[in-house]
Amino acid sequence: MNFADTIGNLIHQTAFFNLTWGNYVMIAVACFFLYLAIRKGYEPLLLVPIAFGMLLVNMYPDIMISPEEAGNGTGGLLHYFFLLDEWSILPSLIFMGVGAMTDFGPLIANPKSFLLGAAAQFGIYSAYFLAIFMGFGGKAAAAISIIGGADGPTSIFLAGKLGQTDLMGPIAVAAYSYMSLVPIIQPPIMKLLTTEKERKIKMEQLRPVSKLEKILFPIVITIVVVMVLPTTAPLVGMLMLGNLFRESGVVKQLQETASNALMYIVVILLGTSVGATTSAEAFLNVSTLKIVLLGLVAFAVGTAAGVLFGKLMCLFTGGKVNPLIGSAGVSAVPMAARVSQKVGAEADPTNFLLMHAMGPNVAGVIGTAVAAGTFMAIFGIK
Repeated sequence: MNFADTIGNLIHQTAFFNLTWGNYVMIAVACFFLYLAIRKGYEPLLLVPIAFGMLLVNMYPDIMISPEEAGNGTGGLLHYFFLLDEWSILPSLIFMGVGAMTDFGPLIANPKSFLLGAAAQFGIYSAYFLAIFMGFGGKAAAAISIIGGADGPTSIFLAGKLGQTDLMGPIAVAAYSYMSLVPIIQPPIMKLLTTEKERKIKMEQLRPVSKLEKILFPIVITIVVVMVLPTTAPLVGMLMLGNLFRESGVVKQLQETASNALMYIVVILLGTSVGATTSAEAFLNVSTLKIVLLGLVAFAVGTAAGVLFGKLMCLFTGGKVNPLIGSAGVSAVPMAARVSQKVGAEADPTNFLLMHAMGPNVAGVIGTAVAAGTFMAIFGIK
């Protein structure tokens, strides 16, 4: 082989000669996500690994190739990461980390927050029926609808359990994208559905929660929820285990590991593997556009339902509940609670709603897991 042939082979091995227009579109989308994460600060812990996985797979598709498809019998790096998503390992570990990081005290102090968290799940069920109307099968519609909970791990978990791995990429990217865009999507809906007077409502300080209550809460919730819906055990069980690590006070090392080192390792693996499912061939099609649209509708309806139920609670309590905290019923923790605080502070800078909003926010995490378990029970998945 002469020098010219060698150079020619090297040139034709570059990605420039193997990419489609769709790959270039997805590369541009990945760069846009990186811009949002780095420049705008939209949930960089999620968007940076997702966007980079998207970038890699559209330049080197074999990074996601399975051993069966590979000529040498060895799969691509991100294929093995993705298997951990399919096996529901990474979503469950994310829930354990969330539990270890989150104070459930506001929910314990104000159990009515469960109602706001439940109301916000209306977006999930409305999206389910809308997805069926748009031509998706029952299992696909269920997997898509969970996007309405703004809960990426649960979306991945349910898609895997229902055998919708071909839709997992678009579903996960849509869910994580809407989680990142909570500060943009929610405020217009919240302001549209509330008056300035309602947004200025100051809520009474939450009662102190005892250590015993905080220890018993994850144990009791696990027993009650898993006894009723055993299929929720991987998510609810890990969420409550992480919280028990936090509140028991006797396993500080486990709590620190679950909420820091392990959590960040899982986010890297999950984020890059989710991003790597968005090859041009898998992502640029009509079904994906429908999924993204349905996810937005579900998220918007969930936000609206939470706020409207908050208005109802405000009415029945004689103006003691600020309806804005209802928007935190979607399970994007703690971003949705922060948005409730931000919108309330815009109406009155002395209004502090964050801890009140954390109650519905935590309830939304549990509610989304219960919704996923309900769908699994409906379709006979164990």
